[in-house]
Amino acid sequence: MAGGAGGSRPPRPDIGSQMILLLSFMLALFIMFDQNLRKGLGDIVGYGLTPIVGFDGNQPILTLMFTGLLMSFFSIVVRHVFIDWVDQARNQRITSAFQKELRDARKDNNTYKLKKLTEMQPEIMSKSLKASQSQLKLMPVTMLVIIPIFAWLANFVYIDLGSTSLSVPWEYNASLKGTNVLPNWVLLYSLLTLPFGQALTRLLKYFSFTRRLNHLDKEEQEGGSKKAEGAAQ
Repeated sequence: MAGGAGGSRPPRPDIGSQMILLLSFMLALFIMFDQNLRKGLGDIVGYGLTPIVGFDGNQPILTLMFTGLLMSFFSIVVRHVFIDWVDQARNQRITSAFQKELRDARKDNNTYKLKKLTEMQPEIMSKSLKASQSQLKLMPVTMLVIIPIFAWLANFVYIDLGSTSLSVPWEYNASLKGTNVLPNWVLLYSLLTLPFGQALTRLLKYFSFTRRLNHLDKEEQEGGSKKAEGAAQ
């Protein structure tokens, strides 16, 4: 009975990681809304970025695009290094299959199956929570790089640019300093960089799955060779 009771306990959230993440978000909001702090941080980052992607303020779209590509590349590569995409996909498949079986058991009023699945639920939730926490732990690391770069972009748009008028998909004569739900420069930045981020993520996942499949094939071949050698002896 003790083992069953212990198995029914829900997984415990990582309070430490959640606190660090919350503090990171609060710091990010404080920096972005405090103009003096944002300007100071942006000025520091500008010493490196302005000569590379500033283009003397003459190509704001290219500045937004190249800066966005830089941030996307950094954050996606960091996630790729520390997250096991194959294991995450396996957990997602298991969780999806488990939820389907649980719905079917409830629909069919199968009390025996429902009891067994309910006993397994904490373990399934634990795996799903662990995968989510591994991604949340990386967010403060990436924010340490992304927040200063965004501070520099804000300086670039609101201070360095003379004319900010341009034509965008949602407005013929828009200003980067204008706002449509979000600042126009943030919307344009997202429009320019999100496709690259999606493509890079899929490419890295493809390499991860391909490498794992090749590794499994190699292990299977080696295992078959050992069995053949044993049979020959």
